[in-house]
Amino acid sequence: MMRCMTLSRPSRFRNSAPLIGLTLDHESGGDGKFSRYPFHALRENYLTALGEAGGLPVCLGYTADAEEMVSRLDALVITGGAFDVDPALYDEDPHPLTSPRPARTSAELALLRAALRRDIPVLGICGGMQLMAVNAGGTLVQHLPPELEHEQPNPRHEPGHAVSIVSDTRLAEIVGTPTMMVNSSHHQAVRSAGEARISALAPDGVIEAIELDGPKFAIGVQWHPEFTLDPGDRRLYAALVEAAAR
Repeated sequence: MMRCMTLSRPSRFRNSAPLIGLTLDHESGGDGKFSRYPFHALRENYLTALGEAGGLPVCLGYTADAEEMVSRLDALVITGGAFDVDPALYDEDPHPLTSPRPARTSAELALLRAALRRDIPVLGICGGMQLMAVNAGGTLVQHLPPELEHEQPNPRHEPGHAVSIVSDTRLAEIVGTPTMMVNSSHHQAVRSAGEARISALAPDGVIEAIELDGPKFAIGVQWHPEFTLDPGDRRLYAALVEAAAR
């Protein structure tokens, strides 16, 4: 687990690598944890995957102004985590197994909207994709039925199932293959994508990727490409960094 500080880059300086912000989880702290006091956290491979693709990753906290943070970024990655988007955002009552983290969702939603207004590239991962769908007017399945197994029993650094990439989508153009092998670690899923376009599906019909038509790069994937299990994962990160560099 990587613990991160919030960093910024003055606009008068420009690194050759595009600056890409990542959202963070938040833990309350306590005895036996990293800190007795509240702390942010992020798995290390979120950062290394971006660095290997040529990006300069930076972690984003919750307290700074979203517009100010995004104004210094070249791209935004909304990460996943063991929590759920508040169903009040899509006008539903919570399922008994829904576990929202309102502070995180509020911070990520502000960052997402700021990024879309500025038209900087956005990649949503797992819960980040679900937030993108909700922001686009979509809804979520709050708990998948047991016959749809999307919490794979094997480790997350191994594939869980295949996905079919929808043709004539930005994702299809990027990955260059009709299928990918991905991991699977979610109990919720996108039910309707709203104004977003569906760009990948699991064999059981669960939506695995979405994208927005307007922005130059706004893609969400339900799996965790930071594990780079499939060649398409590296192509996705390369495309994000290339879009950010422009």
